[in-house]
Amino acid sequence: MNYKLLAIDMDGTTLNSQKKISPRTKAAIDNLIKRGIYVVVSTGRGLAELSDYRTDFENMQYGILISGGLIYDFINDKPIKLHAVDEKTILQLIDFGLEEKAMIHLHTIRASIARTEDIQNMAAFDMAIYQDMFERVCTRCDDFKNYVHTHPGEVVKLNLYHRDKKSRDKNFARISKLNLSISFAEAQNLEMSPANVTKALGLQELCEFLKIDLAETVAIGDADNDKEILQTAGLAIAMGNATDEIKKLADFVTLDNDNDGVAAAIDKFFGG
Repeated sequence: MNYKLLAIDMDGTTLNSQKKISPRTKAAIDNLIKRGIYVVVSTGRGLAELSDYRTDFENMQYGILISGGLIYDFINDKPIKLHAVDEKTILQLIDFGLEEKAMIHLHTIRASIARTEDIQNMAAFDMAIYQDMFERVCTRCDDFKNYVHTHPGEVVKLNLYHRDKKSRDKNFARISKLNLSISFAEAQNLEMSPANVTKALGLQELCEFLKIDLAETVAIGDADNDKEILQTAGLAIAMGNATDEIKKLADFVTLDNDNDGVAAAIDKFFGG
């Protein structure tokens, strides 16, 4: 198969444990793009959280962002497709988060929004590794409901980072009754997108836009929010550090993210 598109997850996949892209992985990505193959990030992150990687991805044109809620054209700096959460549902999720003293995190097209006190205490939510980034890129907000009212139709995804598994499971039971896509992206996190919005939908919509068959695509991931895109792509690759569930559904397991697993997969399936 002559694959035409590679979709790569960010955290735990393209990024190593230090949240960096290694020179070898960057070179492999750039080489594919020069050969006319589309390489797109497929991530739960939004534009704000990708700001540190603009140089690394300077040659990349498209991204499947916010877990499929946003398809973005980096070169022309504009959205191609957007799926927002309805206001009533967002307000319910905010209430659930406040009740459990969870860290509430909103994604819009360009903004990443959280409370100052939570950003300063991310270790309490098993998110300490992201604290530096959140301190630099987040818009501070202490009244989420007012933000939602004054920014209608802008929230694409809501994350709830919980303090422990019991708290997360309590909210999962409640949120499961709503019409949403839910995934577990981090240890105690629940991320909520509109119903049926996943990275897989993002891949489908981008392929329609680019007139590429899904059979001509490859996806690489490591975690729960990569499940649907791996099931949809023509070839599914799991990282060596992926969860057991992700490895079981993959066609191939590459090296882990600290040993250039993305670059190794590119060499194997696209040639050096």
